[in-house]
Amino acid sequence: MSRSFFAPSRATPREAVVPAPAMSASDGDMPDAEACWAALRRRDRAFNGRFYFAVRTTGVYCLPSCGARTPRRENVAFHASCEAAEAAGFRPCKRCRPREWLTDKGLSRAVATACRLLDDIDADTPPSLEAIARKVGITASTLTRRFQRELGVSPRDWLAARKTGRFKAALKSGESVTEALYGAGYGSSSRVYENADKVLGMTPATYRKGGAGARIAYAIADSDHGRVLVGATRKGIAAVYLGDNDTKLADDLLRDFPAAEIVRDNDALEPRVKAVLARLDGRKPSAIDAVDLPLDIVGTAFQWRVWKALTDIPVGETLTYGAIAERLGEPGAARAVGRACATNPVAIVVPCHRAVGASGALTGYRWGVDRKRKILAEEKRRAAR
Repeated sequence: MSRSFFAPSRATPREAVVPAPAMSASDGDMPDAEACWAALRRRDRAFNGRFYFAVRTTGVYCLPSCGARTPRRENVAFHASCEAAEAAGFRPCKRCRPREWLTDKGLSRAVATACRLLDDIDADTPPSLEAIARKVGITASTLTRRFQRELGVSPRDWLAARKTGRFKAALKSGESVTEALYGAGYGSSSRVYENADKVLGMTPATYRKGGAGARIAYAIADSDHGRVLVGATRKGIAAVYLGDNDTKLADDLLRDFPAAEIVRDNDALEPRVKAVLARLDGRKPSAIDAVDLPLDIVGTAFQWRVWKALTDIPVGETLTYGAIAERLGEPGAARAVGRACATNPVAIVVPCHRAVGASGALTGYRWGVDRKRKILAEEKRRAAR
């Protein structure tokens, strides 16, 4: 049988929860009433496809992430599928279009189709966004809004990230710059070199040689949680490491950037170090786009989404890798979230210490579990003040 029920208000007895007669094959994954209501209240996209909520005063059912005004709780019913909602007499919302949500992809049909169309583009100058939007049956502005809501980036940024990922992977696998750039979908080498700083932080040939010619200045400072190394290019912060030994920290930086020019420059890095320590001490919030702490780090579109999600976790709280994956609309991507946390090059700035294992265990922290435990304990104390 299908699970479908009205969520009770605080004054409504539990007996008011009414099961519906219909059923879908995926009903076993449907959360309970309280979890559904909480997800609806925060418009949590991670629950799209896991349940649908219906409002009996309007006769409409929606995705949990629908931007419509939050209904009164006593008027809401939860259903495990579109079929179950429609069997109960509700019609699909014209705003969030629940029938178009592709649960297996974690995307709407329009965005999934646009991604496929963009991924097939092999030239530097892609078709206009309007042309892509027409093919999926919506306006360019609507497509952009949906990309930003569902993927966290614009269509053009998504395409650029896909090209960058293919280009870097090809270079690392040993392909020549020419083979890599055309294989990644760039129409000319000039476009890659013109935008090398944005794509790699250095020229393609330099990147392929392990960063030869790139210059990274660094400084090391003391903190309540040990020594902190901050490394930066002329564009922004490239590394933030935690440890107890200055030599070990410097060796870690050299290992991660083996062919770059590494120089210690405490004076030049002083403002950046202060900005990092302000995050560690809780004087400033985590932010991936803070004006006082520009970043020069490279990641895939998915890694950037994870890193952004980490900065959204409030001080004093943690989330499991699985919960972060669900927030991103990728409920099966807990391991990928863990890898994104493990490859975070800027500790504290991107607070990967707030990600924990499924049981709440403090696992997988590059700078030591004890340090992670102490940082989280301090954050919890600050949040309780």
